[in-house]
Amino acid sequence: MSPEILLRVAAVVVPAGLGALLLDVLCAARGLLPPGFRIPWRRALAGLTVALLLAVAVFAPLGSLGMKTSPEDLSSISTPQLFLLHVLMVITMGIWFLLGFAGEEARPPLPAEPPPLPEPVLAEMPVSFEETATVTSLEPAAAPPPLPPRVPLGRQLAAQFGYLAPSIPREIGLGVILGIGAWVAVILALMVVAGVAWALGGENAIPKSPPALIPLIAGLPFWVRFLVSLSAGVVEESFFRGFLQPRVGILASTGFFVLAHLSYGQPFMLIGIALLSLIYAFLVKWRQNVWPAMAAHALFDGVQLLVVVPAALRMLGAEKGAAFLW
Repeated sequence: MSPEILLRVAAVVVPAGLGALLLDVLCAARGLLPPGFRIPWRRALAGLTVALLLAVAVFAPLGSLGMKTSPEDLSSISTPQLFLLHVLMVITMGIWFLLGFAGEEARPPLPAEPPPLPEPVLAEMPVSFEETATVTSLEPAAAPPPLPPRVPLGRQLAAQFGYLAPSIPREIGLGVILGIGAWVAVILALMVVAGVAWALGGENAIPKSPPALIPLIAGLPFWVRFLVSLSAGVVEESFFRGFLQPRVGILASTGFFVLAHLSYGQPFMLIGIALLSLIYAFLVKWRQNVWPAMAAHALFDGVQLLVVVPAALRMLGAEKGAAFLW
């Protein structure tokens, strides 16, 4: 194996391993380590699973940076392949959760016990054995507090990935409203950045057309585009915001999210992706659940894939269509 190939493999494997280690260390530091991870092999297997997912879904584009490749033929991509990374994310979260919680007793914490009462001072008067026995028999032994009921595994899963909410429909409705605002804000921000880059002579940094995958998806049947948008909102927010964010923080989870979109091959797009990621991250932090971020993310992708990009492609042609959006 040539040194170049070794470096490219290391560029993927090393950060993926460090990312999984970061997740494990911060989980332990924040008291979020699952009870099943007391067993070393469970903890190690969960970390390896996360590292493999990060290598495939997040850091894989780093291994191809600087390579001269011919344009990829996307016509051979089947519909199931569009959902492959999302399926891997779901499997990774499922394995991590089962290794951490399956078969473990999960109960709410017991209420704090009151401090023990001071022991009474015994009088120096001698007491007969019969009197002592009589007094002792009248004092019942304190019964231990009953254990709280066991938390069902399904509720544990909902709590671990941010699905618990007082009213899910209300949270989704809030996400839809804020998602519209996020879409407008990000598009305007990209237009401002593009204008500044153009004024400074950096027009070459602005892509003239969207990534090849976007027009390909925009040309698929309506139900496929709808499912792609829904899957992106539900699965990506569950993984990056519901799973990673509480454990590694907003900055690291946003960095992972941005790197996962590096395969588009357009650095300019990463600005909008980073802005969206931060909006979703603070939305999750504010609402303490992932439902609004799911709705906002799915809405953004749905507007792009179902309305804007197809309309732009029809009006301007496949080569120039939707260039103003990126």
